[in-house]
Amino acid sequence: MSASGPFRHLARSFTTSATAHQPRHSLRSLASSLSSKHVPEQIPRPQYAATGTPPAWPYKIPILSAVEIERLRHASVIARDALRLGGSLVKPGVTTEEIDRRVHEYIISQGAYPSCLNYMGFPKAICTSVNNVIAHGIPDTRPLQDGDFINLDVTVYKDGFHGDNSAMFSVGTVDKQGRDLMDITKESLDLAIQACGPGVRFASIGETISSLVEPLGYTVSQELTGHGVGREFHQNPLIYHHWNEEPGTMEPGMAFTIEPIVCQGVATGVMWPDGWTIATQDGGRSAQYEHTLVVTSHGVDVLTS
Repeated sequence: MSASGPFRHLARSFTTSATAHQPRHSLRSLASSLSSKHVPEQIPRPQYAATGTPPAWPYKIPILSAVEIERLRHASVIARDALRLGGSLVKPGVTTEEIDRRVHEYIISQGAYPSCLNYMGFPKAICTSVNNVIAHGIPDTRPLQDGDFINLDVTVYKDGFHGDNSAMFSVGTVDKQGRDLMDITKESLDLAIQACGPGVRFASIGETISSLVEPLGYTVSQELTGHGVGREFHQNPLIYHHWNEEPGTMEPGMAFTIEPIVCQGVATGVMWPDGWTIATQDGGRSAQYEHTLVVTSHGVDVLTS
């Protein structure tokens, strides 16, 4: 789940003329009527689970110990497996509400808590962003249609740590423009991860992503960022995916997400009345992939791979 920009307080299509579908539109009454799921009492919860209010971000970037990294790895593996389960359910006619329900059930079966649930009041276990929805889509009862694509964003809290990841999934047969958008977004994430390591500037992440996608006519969201992750769902550092001059270099033990959002049109988002869903202003499609990683003495370890 992304953070920052005009939407930083949040934590975290249908399409262009390339397909016959229309952009996905707000459905406020439906989204607000869908109740959140039960979490068994014995499952440990993050601090915000009861109130919806997360603690203030620590200013200093945490340096995790070997024991802490293994606990983060455990949470990340559950998040990875939950994401894979969600992706296996994606097909025409399935609702995002059903995907959310199944993923929620899996997470609690692992003795873990779905981190999105009641984070700043978010009503569901996962985010489901279809076509032109940039981020933070709320699962609902609208069936997915052939030709759509969807981002599933899954974060899990286990043993005091949050593991966060997301990926794109095709609904039936997606047109070439859509497939190309997903492919270039995944490639941008992979290259950004390869660029990371001890002593590397955080700004190099945005340089790597932008230098790949912009010459091809795509744009990168500047309103939503990656973020530090660990004991808190969101913490420093903020990870900008566009050209930037933010200070700071990576050190062993730092954990964060990289989660570029790449758009076909102008990468400007508008908020729906539900207070969460962010869609492209021009109706163009967007894609996003995300991993949680930790810096090591020789490079990085991708914990959600």
